[in-house]
Amino acid sequence: MIKKIGKILSIISLILVLLIFYLSIFGIKTTKFNNQIKNKILEINKGVNLDLKSIKITLSPLDLKINITTLDTKVLFNNKKIELESLKTKIFLLELFTNKFLIDNLQITSKSIKVKNLVSFIRYLKNDQKLLLLEMVIKDGYLEGNINLNFDEKGKVKNDFKINGFVKNIKIKKIKNYDLDDLNFIFDIRDKEYKFLEIDTKFNKIKLNSPSIIIKKVNNSFLINGRILNNEKNISFDKIQDLLFFYYPDLDLKDPQFVSDNNFSFKISKNFKLSDLNINSEIKLSKLTYKNNLKSIQEYFPEIKELIKLKNHKIKFNYNKEKIKIIGSGKILIEDNEDRVSYEISKKNNQYKFKKVLETKQNILINELQYVKEKNKKASITIEGVLRENKNLIFEKISLIENNNSILLKGLNLDNELKILDIGSLEFDYINNNKIYNHINLKKNKNNYTLEGKSYDATKIINYIMDSSDNEKSIFNNLNSKIIINIKKTYIDNVNFINNLSGNINYKNNRINNLELESSFPNNKKIGLSIETNKRNEKITTLITGYPKPLVKRYKFIKSFEEGYLDFRSTKKDGVSNSLLIIDNFKVQEVPVLAKLLSLASLQGIADLLTGEGVRFTDFEMNFSNEQDLTTINEMYAIGPAISILMDGYISSKKLVSLRGTIVPATTINRSIASIPLLGKILIGDKIGEGVFGVSFKIKGTPEDLKTTVNPIKTLTPRFIIRTLEKIKKN
Repeated sequence: MIKKIGKILSIISLILVLLIFYLSIFGIKTTKFNNQIKNKILEINKGVNLDLKSIKITLSPLDLKINITTLDTKVLFNNKKIELESLKTKIFLLELFTNKFLIDNLQITSKSIKVKNLVSFIRYLKNDQKLLLLEMVIKDGYLEGNINLNFDEKGKVKNDFKINGFVKNIKIKKIKNYDLDDLNFIFDIRDKEYKFLEIDTKFNKIKLNSPSIIIKKVNNSFLINGRILNNEKNISFDKIQDLLFFYYPDLDLKDPQFVSDNNFSFKISKNFKLSDLNINSEIKLSKLTYKNNLKSIQEYFPEIKELIKLKNHKIKFNYNKEKIKIIGSGKILIEDNEDRVSYEISKKNNQYKFKKVLETKQNILINELQYVKEKNKKASITIEGVLRENKNLIFEKISLIENNNSILLKGLNLDNELKILDIGSLEFDYINNNKIYNHINLKKNKNNYTLEGKSYDATKIINYIMDSSDNEKSIFNNLNSKIIINIKKTYIDNVNFINNLSGNINYKNNRINNLELESSFPNNKKIGLSIETNKRNEKITTLITGYPKPLVKRYKFIKSFEEGYLDFRSTKKDGVSNSLLIIDNFKVQEVPVLAKLLSLASLQGIADLLTGEGVRFTDFEMNFSNEQDLTTINEMYAIGPAISILMDGYISSKKLVSLRGTIVPATTINRSIASIPLLGKILIGDKIGEGVFGVSFKIKGTPEDLKTTVNPIKTLTPRFIIRTLEKIKKN
């Protein structure tokens, strides 16, 4: 009996083992539990239903659980469906036959489903405006994924869930200037960490890819960091111009070719507020063409092309909430030859710092300094400074170095209208295009300046002072300083120079208030210039020299001026100046206008003197006034042994000349009249060159096309006689 019972138990045990083995390996299929599973889903959301096929049940004997698997399941909601490849779960064995079983684990594998439908499903479970926006912008795309969920005793999902899979061909509707298309990536989602791997997409038709983007939840925010690569070298500019024009509407860039490697991180709140953005990029720019719209550059690079080309630039870009920094270098083509440029730009606290170094062989022209760098000679230009929030521009350093030539400017402070607020120092050590050596320094001492040096070519400054009008705006914002000057050798033209120029200039409200300068020519003749502003706000200018030749030489219509003594005095107020110019005992050899007058007046003998040994004048006076662009000659009087002249008129804007006057030759008739007792003395005086008969003339037209007319013989006017007598009495 016992043996039979043992056999029965053995058979039952064997059957149970075989059954357990069978159920563990092969399991069984049934539809008996479909309603129970559906009811559990309905408990979560009544609008969600499942279309279940037969359920496969396998046994897990070690933990007394059974595995439930169903294939080709459809999740139905709101007249839409999501197709699943499989759905797996575990429940305790004893709870299988009750209606209150607990799901221990749920594993879901999807088929290829539309991303738009998945977003709709999630929004159906949890209505959120952000999900609605996401659903609206997604045009197309598919997803395949796996979900692994574990549940606690109360049926809630534990934090050890795992979601992974991939999406492909996501298309987003274009928003403003941004277009995202063909988005593909692998995802791996855990509690508080979201990984997106092997991402590739097209952003504004530019191909981008990323090895990884990782999102971590920290409190109520998300920390996002990742890496984006651009491996497409040839990029049509129309793909990126909308992005650039949003910030820089005047850019005119063409044919960009570049690759980039970009690392980034930032925080984003649940309300999509961005913060703590950090970007570190390395860009290899193979090619870029930029249209030069800055006409001011052409002043310094006269052969510059309209299109500037950049080649083989390596650029590092760093951005965070504290600072923006760009460092780069490469080749630049502004003319025919390639140069090299390096640059560094940073922004901090709304203040930009910049540094640029250009190593060039191009032709450089600085008209203000009369400096020319010949082509193919190497030069290095460094510019560094700061642009402040109030738009003040400070050049901490501007330097140009070419062989033994150097130009250095420090501490140049400009306002938002590019007027000078301050200068720290200037150092010039170069030979200019007049072959004159310039070696001077300008240094600031508190509010004043000292200008000193060995040699300086002042011709450009002298020309500017003589050609400029009071209407021209000052380059300074508000200059109120004293400049102390001490220069050993100062050129006033290409040949002539003065020695030991010393004195000072006082500026008040951008204008010269007082000036005292003195120097001497190599022949020891002195020259002195003074400007004084009196209590009536009149500016009195005085220029005296015993060697006027270099000064008169500046007027090209007078040639071979010799000897003489010059005394110039001018009083100026409210933009109107009244001046008196006196030159004594001088000789001129060529004055084209005067020669023409003498020829027309049949005074060819005197005209011949102009091209021979010259005509001597013992006295010259010109009384004139200036107001804006009008010069009025009230009286110009010159007397000499051979000829005397009285003239008046005006010159308007240096474009229209209108003069009239009288020429009196020292002819035999005039000498005879002068010999008549008493009458000759009254009319003529004892001076040779004074006469009763003369020639009247008119000169009118532009400086390039003067029309001259004469009235050959005329009895002198009382004015001429009176003026002559006054001059005789003075002598």
